[in-house]
Amino acid sequence: DYMGTRVGIPKGEIALLNKTNEIIQQVRDKGLYEEWYQAAVNYDKQKIEGNFLQRTWKIAVRYWPMFLEGLGMTLGLAFVTVLGGTLIGTAFALIKLSKNRFIQLLSSAYIEAIRGTPLLLQLWLFVSIFAAINSDIPMLVSVIVALIINSSAYVAEIIRGGILSVDKGQWEAAKSLGMSNQHMMVKIIFPQAIKSILPSLGNEFIMMVKETSLASSFYIGELMSVNNIVKTATYFSLEPLTIAAIIYLIVTYSLSKLVKYMERRMRVSD
Repeated sequence: DYMGTRVGIPKGEIALLNKTNEIIQQVRDKGLYEEWYQAAVNYDKQKIEGNFLQRTWKIAVRYWPMFLEGLGMTLGLAFVTVLGGTLIGTAFALIKLSKNRFIQLLSSAYIEAIRGTPLLLQLWLFVSIFAAINSDIPMLVSVIVALIINSSAYVAEIIRGGILSVDKGQWEAAKSLGMSNQHMMVKIIFPQAIKSILPSLGNEFIMMVKETSLASSFYIGELMSVNNIVKTATYFSLEPLTIAAIIYLIVTYSLSKLVKYMERRMRVSD
C-alpha cells in the first residue's frame, strides 16, 4: 500500500469510513498520489537556504506578489476606514459642538467609549456581534465596520479641534451678517478649518495603515495576514516579519513626508 494513504477513523463511524476509502481509491486510481508526491519533492528542492539576509531576499523574491497584494489590501482598508470614519466623525463632532446638552453627552460618551477601549477588543466584539446576527456576513465586513467606528471617534476630535481653531471673530462676523449656522459652517468655518484638519487626517490614515495589522487575527488578506501565510509556508518567522516591517516603514515614511509637504503648502497659502 502507498504510504500516506491511510487515515484514522473513529470507531463506529461506518459512513465516514466508507467515504474515506472511496476517496483514497479515487486518488490511487487517478495517480494523484504520485503527482502530489513529485510536487512535494520539487518544492523541497527549492528549499530556502543560506544566512538570514540570503533567506530574507529569497523569500521576498518568491513571495513578492503576495506581499504586494497584502499591501494593497492594507492601504485599501486604511482608505475606506478613514473615509467612513470622517463621515461619521464629522457628524459626532458637530453634535458635540451643539448646544443641546443631552446629545452632547451622548456624543462624548460614544467618543470616550471608543477611544478608551483597545481596537483589538472592538474587532472581536463586532465580529462576534455580526456572526450572532447572521453567520453569512463576510468577516471582512465586520472588520471594516469595527475599523470605521474606531477611526470615527478619533476623527471626531480632529474635526472638532479644527472647527474650534477658527478665530472667534469669524463666527461673530458671520452671525452679524445674519448667516444661519448651516450657511456659516459651509461658507466660513469649514473652509478655514480644513487647513488644520487635512494634515491630521493624513496622520490618521498613516496610523490606520499600521492599526490594520490587528486585523490579521481574522486572516482577511492584509499585510500581516500575508506574513503569517508565508511564515507557515517557509517555516521561517523572522524573515517574513522583516520583509513586512520594511514595507510598513517605506509606506509610512513616504506618507509622512507627503503629509509634511501638504502642511508646508498650506502654510505658504496662508
